[in-house]
Amino acid sequence: MQNLYNAAKFQGGIQVYSLLRSLLFKLDPETSHDLSLDMLGAAKRMGVLDMLVKKPSPQPVTVFGVDFPNPVGLAAGLDKNGDFIDALGALGFGFIEIGTITPRPQPGNPQPRLFRLPEHQAIINRMGFNNKGVDYLVERVKKRKFTGVLGINIGKNFDTPVEEANRDYEICLEKVYEHADYVTVNISSPNTPGLRNLQFGESLTSLLQTMKEGQARLTKEYGKYTPILLKIAPDMSEDETRLVADALREYKMDGVIATNTTLERDAVEGSEFADEAGGLSGAPALEPSNRVLRWLNDALKGEIPIVGVGGITDGVSAAEKVKLGASLVQVYSGFIYEGPKLIRLANDAIAAERS
Repeated sequence: MQNLYNAAKFQGGIQVYSLLRSLLFKLDPETSHDLSLDMLGAAKRMGVLDMLVKKPSPQPVTVFGVDFPNPVGLAAGLDKNGDFIDALGALGFGFIEIGTITPRPQPGNPQPRLFRLPEHQAIINRMGFNNKGVDYLVERVKKRKFTGVLGINIGKNFDTPVEEANRDYEICLEKVYEHADYVTVNISSPNTPGLRNLQFGESLTSLLQTMKEGQARLTKEYGKYTPILLKIAPDMSEDETRLVADALREYKMDGVIATNTTLERDAVEGSEFADEAGGLSGAPALEPSNRVLRWLNDALKGEIPIVGVGGITDGVSAAEKVKLGASLVQVYSGFIYEGPKLIRLANDAIAAERS
């Protein structure tokens, strides 16, 4: 009887999400995004959310010293300010990552800046780190009831010169360190001018050194070791990827997230919004992301854990990330298109891949 109830609950949740998505997709993408989160938050407060969601089976895993109930997480970008941690945490994710957050509030790029490509299960965005600032996020995090794993993604303000970026990251790290289970240093968004330059050469090594020195200082201050991860782009060559891997090893980073959105457009050529500036995510990002994941895993040889993200739209694509070397995975655009069922499908597929 319990299995029948669970199956009915899961199917009911799918039907509700399918109906909501068909309605929400008639709205402007950014309006739809905001409304979806508002409805999710309301459903959680009213106790409706738990009735509709069938949680994935436990698949505990320990990565960079953190215990995760399952390996499927939510990537940064959906909840930039930490306003919906409790609602998103109720959907069954193994971990939630909020942000990207910057030292000062900023509006992001002019609208329109978010575009759906439903025929490709894809999204193009040029949001530009729109957020309410790190102080706001910290206050939201302090009020959360969610007790699961919480990552906080940090970045630099758009008007901070690249040569002064380290200070922005340092400010954010100092403010979120105590409250995060891990911190992600985002240097790979294509929507902040010059940000991706931080992935290379002296800019990268200087930033990593600053982060590790800050981590050592804050560990002593709070008596708590918070892992620091680096999030990289999919638009690098094999040689560039190996240089990043060398730097990760040299500075003993705790983990790396591969990858952010891509600038490639080959897979969506001819689509209505293919020529829009910004990062492409969703199904077409799978191959560019996996290409970098493969190179990174080969270069790191298991020394540093990898979180695989980009193009996960079903269980098969999630399991493929693990097969290529990822210890954890994250979803975003696939979650927008498929809903909470994707968490369960990905979790089950990864369990099968590891068995």
